[in-house]
Amino acid sequence: MRVTSKLSLLVLLIASFCHLSPTLAQTEDPLFASIRKAGGVKVAVVSLPPYMIMSPNGEATGASIDLQNMVLKGMGLPALTPVVTDWAAMIPSLQARHVDYVGAGWDITAETCKVVIFSTPYYALQAALYVLPGNPKHLTTVADVARGPALKVAIIGRSSDYRRYALSQGVKPEQILDVPDHEAAVASVRGGRVDAFLVGQFGISDPEQKGVEEVVDERSPITAGGAVFRKEDARFRDAFNEQLNLLIKKGAIQKLYEKYGIANGDARVRLLGKYTKASDFLPSCE
Repeated sequence: MRVTSKLSLLVLLIASFCHLSPTLAQTEDPLFASIRKAGGVKVAVVSLPPYMIMSPNGEATGASIDLQNMVLKGMGLPALTPVVTDWAAMIPSLQARHVDYVGAGWDITAETCKVVIFSTPYYALQAALYVLPGNPKHLTTVADVARGPALKVAIIGRSSDYRRYALSQGVKPEQILDVPDHEAAVASVRGGRVDAFLVGQFGISDPEQKGVEEVVDERSPITAGGAVFRKEDARFRDAFNEQLNLLIKKGAIQKLYEKYGIANGDARVRLLGKYTKASDFLPSCE
């Protein structure tokens, strides 16, 4: 009886330690400690409805925002505090510790992985051209743009994967119009300054309502991305991944897409099925 009692006590102690160990790990982690001291999680975001919606009073909602808040809640942290940031300033802001992580959604690339680490991918897609309704220039791939020297394409960011992909397909630099965001890109297509906007598949929600049409480049490679963290915050990233992977398995992304009226939710999530960490997509990434 005494032996049984001791064994029971030992099992109880082990179980209690296992239950408390994540909390202890969070307490010991510098980023967790910094967030708890500050009382909030500062996250770099952009305005990209319906994924990231910024209200006039500074509150953030949207499918991506809600997903991250669910992750943070599972980690025992408060909802994120949005810090609206230009794309080009996001990684520098992260490295300068102006934000705790980048939650705008960033493509996982070998170049970026040299300086930061990524969460489990929570989006995956191919490249797409957004053109005028009816696709008057009959564009089906980025290579089609290259074959028409008079054609022009809008791309966000001078160092983006989409720019590199366009150049690899033979598009000349003078055929590319650099734009700051999705809104400017769509306006350039509708205004006739360019013939297409090159970005990720699903990059424009409800394209018909915005006056453009999506044409997926079926020859393009799959792109995946997620949240971005400093290399020294790997333990925080791992805790983030643990909660994110649980939510993905439970179908949280599909439900959020339905909530915000985002089409093709099942197709989007199928592309994520084989990824539980960034290195599953790109082995050279941590």
